[in-house]
This record gives sequence, C-alpha cells and structure tokens, in this order.
Amino acid sequence: MKIAKTLRHRLFAAAALFLLLTSVPVPAHATSKEIIELQTQVQQLLDMVQRLQSTFDQRTSVIQHLVEQTADSTNQMTATVNALSQKVNAQSEATGGKLDTVSGQVQSLNDSVDELKSRIAKLDKNVQELQTQLQNIQNPPTGTAPAGTASDPNAPQGAGVAPPPAANVAPPLKDTFQAGVRDYNAAHYSVAASEFQDVLHYYPMDDLSGQAQFYLGEIAYRQSDFADAVKAYNAVLEGFPGSPKAPAAQLRKGLALLQLNKKDAGIHELRMLVQRHPQTPEAAQARTKLNGLGVKITTASATH
Repeated sequence: MKIAKTLRHRLFAAAALFLLLTSVPVPAHATSKEIIELQTQVQQLLDMVQRLQSTFDQRTSVIQHLVEQTADSTNQMTATVNALSQKVNAQSEATGGKLDTVSGQVQSLNDSVDELKSRIAKLDKNVQELQTQLQNIQNPPTGTAPAGTASDPNAPQGAGVAPPPAANVAPPLKDTFQAGVRDYNAAHYSVAASEFQDVLHYYPMDDLSGQAQFYLGEIAYRQSDFADAVKAYNAVLEGFPGSPKAPAAQLRKGLALLQLNKKDAGIHELRMLVQRHPQTPEAAQARTKLNGLGVKITTASATH
C-alpha cells in the first residue's frame, strides 16, 4: 500500500510539474529544443510511473493468489485433522467395546466354572447322602428287634416288633411349586417361602429349583431386604445359570445393588445382562435403567 501511495504521489508531482512548466511564460531567449527535452523527460517519468504501477499490480495479484492458496491449504489441514480426530475417537470407542466384550466372555467363563463347581458339590452331597443311607441299611441301630421276632417267645406273632421309622416323604414337585407361586402372588410371603424351600430341599437338581430360588429373591426384594435378595439372585446365577429366570435374576440383582447404594456393582450387573442376554426384555429394561443413570452402552456390548 505504501508503494502504491508513493507511485501516485510521484505521478501527481510529475503532472503538476508538467503543468507548471507549460504555464510559465517562456523567455524570449528559451528555445523550443529545451522545452521539447523537458517534455520528453516528463513523458519518460510518466511512463516509468505507469510501469511501476503495472508491476505493483502484478505482484499484488501474485500475493493475493498465494494468500488464497495458503487459506485453502489451511482448510484442508483442518479437515484432515478433524478426520483424524474422528478416526481416533472411533478407534477408541471400538477398543472400549472390545474390552467390554472380552470382559463379558471372561465373566461367562467364570460363570461356567462356578456352575461346574456347584454341580460337583451337589453331586458330592448326593453321594454322601446315598452312602449314609446305605450304611444305615447295612448296619441298623442296635437295640431294635429284627422284623418278625418278638421279645417274648410266648407272645403272638408280631408282638414286640419295633415299628419302622417314619418315611420322609417328599411333597409333589409341581404342586408345591405352583402353590408357592400362588401364595407369592397373594403376598403370603412366609408361606410361599416355606414352599419354595421345600422345592429346593427335596428337588435340588430340578429346573424348578432355580425358579424357586428366584422367587425367594423376589420375596426378599419386596420386603426391602435387598442384601438377602442379592444372595438369592446369586444362588440362581451360580447354581442355575441355564434357568429361564437367569436374566431376570441378574436384572433384579443389579437393581438391588443400586438400592444398596452400590452403584458401580449394580451398573456392572446390568451391563453383563445386556452382554449375555441382549435380546431379552430384561436387557431392554437394563438399557433403559443405564441410560437413566447416564451410562453409555457401546454397540459391541449391546449386540454381543
């Protein structure tokens, strides 16, 4: 800008000088040759100023073009940086999702190991009970007269025979379980708990025992005994992982932990539920609860 102003000032000065020279009266002794030389010099000065002006315009155009190129390069670099940032964020989220998936697989493996341990313990218990019964059969308690004998030889046949021990008859499985469900729905919790306990006691390996264990957790939950509810739900997840009540047990366990102000543990259970049983209604409830808590559910976690 300063060069342009200087050129304009010089052009104005040359024009003013030309006008001044042409307006001043020429002395009688001045010759036309001197005037012509002066005019020629003035014209050369004007031509020089025009050339400088043209050069300045060209250089200004080049500088403007360079500025535009620099601006375009800056915009391209900004777009590239933004794309890289988005890619890094996407990779970070994908990595977090993979970690959640691996964590869920490890947890599932641990659950399978726990299930095997539980089944082995139950089998061991059953074997011990069978051994005890066999020993009782082979070695009856002393002081009891054998069947068909009498303490008095003159007594009639059968007199003095020890009565057989009362048999511990198991109640019918389905009837007991259904009665427990009816009493539970009627809010007769103490009666229902006793009936569910009978199912667990007499039929520990049956699938209905897993559901009975779940209802014991529900009874504790409804009575606001969240600690016992968590224990009951754990018994379902560890002893009956294949039970149809397993998703509901994990959902209710997570909610019970939240009621106990164990937020991290509750969130962990709800996220594990979404990973293990993503298509169940319980998983949908878990997602809703997690969203309400402001917890983000990754795609990998939701579809695993």
